[in-house]
Amino acid sequence: MKQETFERHYTDRWDEFERWSEVLDGAREADVAMDERREIGREFPARYRQVCHHLSLARARHYSFGLQQRLNRLALEGHRHLYRARTPVLASILRFVGAGFPRAFRRHGRFVLFSALLFILPGAAMSIAMTLDPDLIYSLVDPAQVASMESMYDPANRSLGRERQSDTDFAMFGYYIANNVGIGFRMFAGGLLFGLGSMFFLGFNGLFLAAIATHLTAAGFSSTFWPFVSGHSAFELTAIVICGGAGLMMGMAGLAPGRKKRWHAIRDRARDALPLVYGGGGMLVLAAFVEAFWSSTTWPPVSFKYAVGGVLWVLTIVYFWLPGRHEP
Repeated sequence: MKQETFERHYTDRWDEFERWSEVLDGAREADVAMDERREIGREFPARYRQVCHHLSLARARHYSFGLQQRLNRLALEGHRHLYRARTPVLASILRFVGAGFPRAFRRHGRFVLFSALLFILPGAAMSIAMTLDPDLIYSLVDPAQVASMESMYDPANRSLGRERQSDTDFAMFGYYIANNVGIGFRMFAGGLLFGLGSMFFLGFNGLFLAAIATHLTAAGFSSTFWPFVSGHSAFELTAIVICGGAGLMMGMAGLAPGRKKRWHAIRDRARDALPLVYGGGGMLVLAAFVEAFWSSTTWPPVSFKYAVGGVLWVLTIVYFWLPGRHEP
């Protein structure tokens, strides 16, 4: 085959392969849809092998140096993308925590903000209503559970919070992880019901937490309840709102899929929301650690526990505001 015919047959494929390399390098990622990126991932190895075959043919047939040079460059680019060194897991985690998670939080900030409103506004309404009618709590929480909550924050307790089945904070750490992650998962998975599930869980948890807090405050347990929650509230409440925001992202994709099939839109949106889910899940585990090993303690002065809680809130706000802003 003459070189002109060879080039005429395969130039379009070489041009496409070159564009794919630019996408994988991130130079043109913003212009490429999610479906096309997945197609590139599937087809790239086969196209790389074809380029290598064309390079060997060009050399064997003594085609022009310029054509051989171009094919050699494409082959090197393909080899680099297929066999480049993988980033160590720990480095990837640190990069995600240091920049990826807060960037995702800001990128999807409107969903997180809406989630926060769905969580806070029902709770605020419940608190106001309970100042007028304290018995309103029993419309949401049964009397036995209210009595259990009161016993958990009795100042005479050696450890505050949920009564321990084991005399170790480590056992409660495991319990809090299961409880917190379960709440976060329901917030996210509820988005599959066009966001209605996420909205329900956000509203219900806001009502429940506000009802308990208002009742315990009115019952005279402020000196134990608020120092207890101050330590882990920054991580736990923020993570709940973030997981709810991730669920609302899926719900919006189901309601407005655009040109995609509804399930494909939900699937793609869920993939976009994964950084929020990973980060929110990590924060829930961190909240469980603080709750088990710090919040439940009674030896620190109340003012010190409030100070620690305030510092953690400030650090949380700064974390989502600053890191990753100046990175591409």
